[in-house]
Amino acid sequence: MVDIKGRSFLITGGASLVGSHITEHLLEAGAASVVLFDNYSLGTPETLRAFENDDRVKIVRGDILRTNDLYDHLEGIDGVFAVAAFLTMPLTQNPWLGIDVNVRGMLNTLDACRYRGVKKVVFSSSTATFGDTDDYPVTEDTPFCWQGLQPGGAIYGATKLIGENLCRLYGQRYGIEFVALRYSTVYGERQHYRGVNSLYILEAYDRIKAGHAPVLPGDGNEVHDYVYVGDLARANLMAMASAICGESFLAVSGVDTTLNRIVEILLNITGSALKPEYREEAGRVRFTAKSRIGFSREKIKRMLGWQPQVDLESGIRRLIDWHEKARRVSDDGAAEIKS
Repeated sequence: MVDIKGRSFLITGGASLVGSHITEHLLEAGAASVVLFDNYSLGTPETLRAFENDDRVKIVRGDILRTNDLYDHLEGIDGVFAVAAFLTMPLTQNPWLGIDVNVRGMLNTLDACRYRGVKKVVFSSSTATFGDTDDYPVTEDTPFCWQGLQPGGAIYGATKLIGENLCRLYGQRYGIEFVALRYSTVYGERQHYRGVNSLYILEAYDRIKAGHAPVLPGDGNEVHDYVYVGDLARANLMAMASAICGESFLAVSGVDTTLNRIVEILLNITGSALKPEYREEAGRVRFTAKSRIGFSREKIKRMLGWQPQVDLESGIRRLIDWHEKARRVSDDGAAEIKS
């Protein structure tokens, strides 16, 4: 258990979508200091501009593959949010580095925490740890089923299972407290273009804005569980502050949403009369293409008291508002350079 107010934290992958939102929530909750640790291989410095003038935030360019980088910046740290990882798409493109980051990088993080006396680690895991299961509903006890998955998705899920069990090993041997949060499809402000499933939101929106019909695979009835990143950040703080340790939790919305529904929301937001096109895109990286999932959030609600507060349409509106503001800033910057 690590109280948030007045304490110091480090976030690996601090420049990520999830890491930046955890930072916002930590500052709002009164954290004394937050170290944002990132090598910018996937995140970008622009993600952290909002924190550059906050004296409580220290932005560090470091790599979890270099234990000395971690060790140097963990002095005086009470808790670590282990967010840094390769997602399915970049791991598929560079499996050598992706496996190294997700497995050895997590081992380095735990080892540095051990030597620096960090009390608790909250690990960003994934519902990919279930693979392509036919269980319904899916609970924390559902086993990993990799048959039928694309190789990149199976490898990514396996690295998250290894990460969770490294946490358990270090908990048993060295007394490091941990909680693993298994995220479903994360979306929200500062969204990037690397998430396999959340990518449909921005891709479809960009096509609609350009006057082109959004393209969906199959009949558009493929479902995902979309969870708003601000809700996930809140779950991370609750896990850190809780006396509970040694547990894995599904951090999900608990709602199956079709790609057709995503497009419907986007068309409604934009006021467009376009109709989606249905066709498969050769070579596209996908995790699963199920018509139902049924992730259960009963355990996390019962043990941590967490449940999502932002519904999908409200969350997508927040994402689109941010996306448009970011685009205007980018266009203004380009105009200044040309002039």
